[in-house]
Amino acid sequence: MKTVAIIGSGSWGVALGIHLAKKGNKVKIWSFSDEEASIINNEKKCKFLPNVDLPDGIECNTSYEEVIKGADFILHVTPSKFTRDIVKNYKQYVDVEKQPIIVCSKGIEKSTCLTLDEVIKQEIPNVRIGALSGPSHAEEVSIGIPTVLVIASEEESIKQMVLEAFLNEKMRIYTSDDIKGVELGGALKNIIAFVAGIAAGIGCGDNTFAALITRGLVEIRKLGIALGGKTETFYGLSGLGDLIVTCLSEHSRNRTAGKLIGQGKTLEETKKEVGMTIESIDNIEVAKTLANRYNLELPILNVVYDVLYNNADPKESISVLMTRESKVED
Repeated sequence: MKTVAIIGSGSWGVALGIHLAKKGNKVKIWSFSDEEASIINNEKKCKFLPNVDLPDGIECNTSYEEVIKGADFILHVTPSKFTRDIVKNYKQYVDVEKQPIIVCSKGIEKSTCLTLDEVIKQEIPNVRIGALSGPSHAEEVSIGIPTVLVIASEEESIKQMVLEAFLNEKMRIYTSDDIKGVELGGALKNIIAFVAGIAAGIGCGDNTFAALITRGLVEIRKLGIALGGKTETFYGLSGLGDLIVTCLSEHSRNRTAGKLIGQGKTLEETKKEVGMTIESIDNIEVAKTLANRYNLELPILNVVYDVLYNNADPKESISVLMTRESKVED
């Protein structure tokens, strides 16, 4: 069994910790909050997963050094906008030869348009790295509902280490060498899920959701390939798989946020009601910048950007998409 450091005590970090601990691994979670650490250690609870009791084998600490010391590998599970600053704070404790970092967050750094593995490698140049992603809600992983993920790394030893720690009858994991594609699939699908939420908020139905998933995947694929991902990755678990679950499930905070916007809530009201990080909102700005950089036609991205940042009406935006000039399906 492994000792695993988890940087981030939100719902996804704790859900992964629950799964790992139930398998017999030792789990050490870092939290920025003394309150959250106390709840995890003393009450065996996570405030983001209130109905779940944490198993033995999980401890939480606000010290990076204590969490990382002795770990076989590190799961990085923080919002993308905090990734660089947090890595700056813990990089001095990482043994780059022995402790790979596995990116479990889904996002792109807004200021640089870099994927999170690139951000981490800038801060820790010799780091060994991987990315873990796929169709997975923390709420379901935390209670042992069967889930399938993909671990991407250029190093076979990293993939095998993750497989050994995670694999059981509740979690199956495939492997890939396409870190870029796996990360981008996870980040970009949040945008389409946000649009699916808007569609739900204004009363659209299954026909619309199916069209959004299908054409949304085309946009994810176009931008993902432009940024260095492999075509087949976007049709896999971290692309199509994650897109389906995030667009259709009420567990998805990105879909929930979009639904509130579709119902007429302001962006600030939406953020307050969701109460957790909404990666899609920052990602929409980043994706728009990247689409312009690569001269890509991404109509779904364009309309949702206009809804958020140019005060476009959601219902009129759906009409804009529906009345575009017909073209050959790509």
